[in-house]
Amino acid sequence: RLEFIPPQIPTRVNEPPEDEGWVHEANLDGYRTQIIIDKGGVRLYSKNGRDWTTKYWPIALAVELPCRSAIIDGEVIVPGEQGVADCLVLEAAIWKEPSRLVFVAFDILHLDGRNLAALPLLQRKQALWQLVEHGLGKIQYSEHFEGSELAFLRAIEKVGLESIISKRSDS
Repeated sequence: RLEFIPPQIPTRVNEPPEDEGWVHEANLDGYRTQIIIDKGGVRLYSKNGRDWTTKYWPIALAVELPCRSAIIDGEVIVPGEQGVADCLVLEAAIWKEPSRLVFVAFDILHLDGRNLAALPLLQRKQALWQLVEHGLGKIQYSEHFEGSELAFLRAIEKVGLESIISKRSDS
């Protein structure tokens, strides 16, 4: 049985990194969540390791990925206009409209018996993309951007997002 892995928490900085070797993603303002798939079924955990499967039941029911086991890191959101999530809407939806919940996957730590955590981020993201693909259902892939973080930051600001998450591409 696979166990919850405590997530790495980003460090807030005033300026994004300027050197090469970074991957940038939009900060979706959702609830950090980990999906675990194994012989025991599908479980969803909060960033603190609490089992939230019953709260996120529409996502748990929608997990039909082509794998025997996986640990997937991401965020639960409620998409709003132009895909921008709203944390207050998310809190209400968990209790009143859970069918609106969506899981956006940004990393995979385990797949079919293999620990992927030691692989470079871009290799893990490729494995995640192949597993999740680009869909608009309950399980979605978080797009990333390599290159000028300023161009990416300007692009996400245009749609109303406030910040980015930058990760070393070889981490």
